[in-house]
Amino acid sequence: MVQVCLNGARGPADGAVVPMSPGAMAQSAAEAVAAGATDIHVHPKSPCGQDTLSPKALAATLEAIRARVGVPVGVTTGAWAEPDPAARVEYVRSWTALPDHASVNWHEPGAEEVAAALLDRGVGVEAGIWSGTQGAARFAASPLGPRVLRVLAEVTDTSPVTVEKSARALLADLGTAHGRPVLLHGAEGSAWPVLRLAGRLRLATRIGLEDTLVLPDGERAISNGQLVAEGLAQYEAVQRSS
Repeated sequence: MVQVCLNGARGPADGAVVPMSPGAMAQSAAEAVAAGATDIHVHPKSPCGQDTLSPKALAATLEAIRARVGVPVGVTTGAWAEPDPAARVEYVRSWTALPDHASVNWHEPGAEEVAAALLDRGVGVEAGIWSGTQGAARFAASPLGPRVLRVLAEVTDTSPVTVEKSARALLADLGTAHGRPVLLHGAEGSAWPVLRLAGRLRLATRIGLEDTLVLPDGERAISNGQLVAEGLAQYEAVQRSS
């Protein structure tokens, strides 16, 4: 499985290539799915380009994307979109359209409550476990662990010298991950090395403009579709050689 992460918390300053409006997200999603992506992760945006959990923005984003593709669509519940944990829970309860899944960063305050609210509404939970945080330990102790859809293991180390060591340490910290599937990915400098490691380990992964704006050679990417096509090529190549 290769998930495309369409935009992340990026904004207009990151360039016109990053999709910000529902229509642009839908077009980008369609191109990524045509390139081979089988799942979508997206951050709905406010009119000024900020991440938002508002029901109106979420519904518009889901409607636009689902009109173009037939694969599962997930959204963020990151604390940067709404710092108050209680307010994040209320947003989830107020959603008029439901994503197929939503990511919950387990190191953030209120993660258990947000995840429980999602599960109560029938929304799959992607447990975001970041390296360098207490996320893995908190997830290991969570009674909700066996109920999540999958674990998003994110390597935050961007050093080419230590990124693989950090990735393997994160996987070791996760242990059996409550028996849930693990999607391993990096960000910025670690995006491509971790994608290749995921291929060697036969784990699901993701790529897209949320995680990196550049191709493996450092050239600026022109679209999520281009990143997915290159990501699949590298992912499959390391599998064939390992």
